[in-house]
Amino acid sequence: MTSIAYAMGQGGALGGQQAGGFSSFIPLILMFVIFYFLLIRPQQKKAKEHREMISNVKQGDRIVTSGGIHGRVTAVGETTMTLEIADKVRVKLARGNVATLVGSASSQVQKSKSSKKGSEKSK
Repeated sequence: MTSIAYAMGQGGALGGQQAGGFSSFIPLILMFVIFYFLLIRPQQKKAKEHREMISNVKQGDRIVTSGGIHGRVTAVGETTMTLEIADKVRVKLARGNVATLVGSASSQVQKSKSSKKGSEKSK
């Protein structure tokens, strides 16, 4: 003999399986949205900024390579650039190895002009 509670329990479980179609995918979709906004989107934004920075590197800029070498750009090619790391010591490297731009040539000219004006005013 089966009890009423046992019979009702099977019917309830069967109804739960039918209702689990789309609602079982909601947590998965929610996790993907969270991963997109917390991981994927910021990484894409950072990569885009890095590509723009590499494309804007020009002769005279001071850079740091991904290997940690500091130097001044002396020549820029399509895929490579020449970096002067000491007097008369030049290294050729791929453009993708540029990690950061320490100072651009135009900002260095502006700094030198402003320091000359400041020293003239102090005299």
